[in-house]
Amino acid sequence: MVKLHHVITGELKSRIDRVWDAFWSGGISNPLQVIEQITYLLFLRRLDDLETREESKAEFTGIPVATRLFSPAQQHLRWSRLRNKDAESMFDIVDKQVFPYLRELGSTVGGDGSAYAEHMKDARFAIPTPALLSKVVDMLDHIPMDNRDTNGDLYEYLLGKIASAGVNGQFRTPRHIINLMVAMMAPRPDDEICDPACGTAGFLVSASEYVREHHATALMNKAQREHYHRSMFHGYDFDSTMLRIGSMNMLMHGIDAPDIRYRDSLAESASGEEGRYSLILANPPFAGSLDYEQTSKDLLATVKTKKTELLFLALFLKLLKTGGRAAVIVPDGVLFGSTTAHRALRKALVEDQKLDAVVKLPSGVFKPYAGVSTAILFFTKTESGGTDDVWFYDVQADGFSLDDKRNPTSENDLPDVLARWSQRTTTERDRARTDKSFLVPKADIVAQGYDLSINRYKEIVHEEIEHRAPLDVLADIEALDAEIAAGVANLKAMLA
Repeated sequence: MVKLHHVITGELKSRIDRVWDAFWSGGISNPLQVIEQITYLLFLRRLDDLETREESKAEFTGIPVATRLFSPAQQHLRWSRLRNKDAESMFDIVDKQVFPYLRELGSTVGGDGSAYAEHMKDARFAIPTPALLSKVVDMLDHIPMDNRDTNGDLYEYLLGKIASAGVNGQFRTPRHIINLMVAMMAPRPDDEICDPACGTAGFLVSASEYVREHHATALMNKAQREHYHRSMFHGYDFDSTMLRIGSMNMLMHGIDAPDIRYRDSLAESASGEEGRYSLILANPPFAGSLDYEQTSKDLLATVKTKKTELLFLALFLKLLKTGGRAAVIVPDGVLFGSTTAHRALRKALVEDQKLDAVVKLPSGVFKPYAGVSTAILFFTKTESGGTDDVWFYDVQADGFSLDDKRNPTSENDLPDVLARWSQRTTTERDRARTDKSFLVPKADIVAQGYDLSINRYKEIVHEEIEHRAPLDVLADIEALDAEIAAGVANLKAMLA
């Protein structure tokens, strides 16, 4: 299984904490805005590194640099020049020249050949003081940008502050849950992976790390490596801040040019990619607002509803190629909701596709910012059925307390989930329905009207308690009454 937690310690961690505190005391209290400002500066540093690499190559080969990211008149905007300026001069150049340069980069220079430049077109400088800018630049300058692990760990640490700050936490699925889903899906080097509601790109990052770790030799092949960097990872979101942060998260984890794009995945304009992807990993918005007029008519024809979680499931089935698989988080209502749309979608998963598993998560997993009960659905698009048994697992602990504090605990079912998932067609068949995990035949699910809630199938063992015979209890009560009456009579005699 991939690493559950990235850890940075020591001087770098304390340096980040000091800068973070400085942002807050400087009046920027939204953690997303803090990360966004840091992202702009990281991008500027990357551009300088790319320019320096091209200059070194030109010096070695004697062939001049064909396309420069910084024109001769813009050389003073490069990170390597800026970082040595005094705080006031640096602030003035960044505010009046660097940010206009970043905004124009996507259209005028073709950027660095990726979507990163595209996401800079509405970049806004919001660091309030020269002193704070100087601190941030100093922190970022001490990060070894050629070290993918350090870069990734730094960005993971920053993103962790979104949740810990309790603001906009809905954008961040807990990393250990993401890593579990990725490990269960076991991405392959030839996969095309999509998250149509990608947020900070956590699923795509985890999938990329899994492929690096488990298929390192495959990535030595030039064509496979090109696919990995340029056509393996696809993420969509309609929040420009998320696109910037998600893109930078991928970049910091060593993906050169992922396909991270602005798109309202449920809108009519999102059509045209049917049957493209072999793996979907997602935690789509629950009960999000929906513009019915803008929603894809194809999706509404598949499932007539205003519920975004149902529309996203219908979308996933459209985006997957035949044989493609998905692991997606859904609210509990999807499992047992009684509307026509709910039932039709569950029936389609069981009858027309191959529903592989339902993993029930404890309701505290998304605390402190949401107490919603959720489950993970695993399915394969077949268009010809194939559901024989559905594997259920009732997760009761995920390694953290299920209150708002979410402190680490020793109770953790997730390693067991992964281990049993690989045995679901063998030893899991012998499991009783009183266990945490078990298989349910398709016929039982059909008989229950395609209800997918685990409690519909789980059997509870009631401990037998032996009760005394009622006449014995009454005899004891009569004896106690006699004792009390005798005691009262004695008390009266003493007082007479």
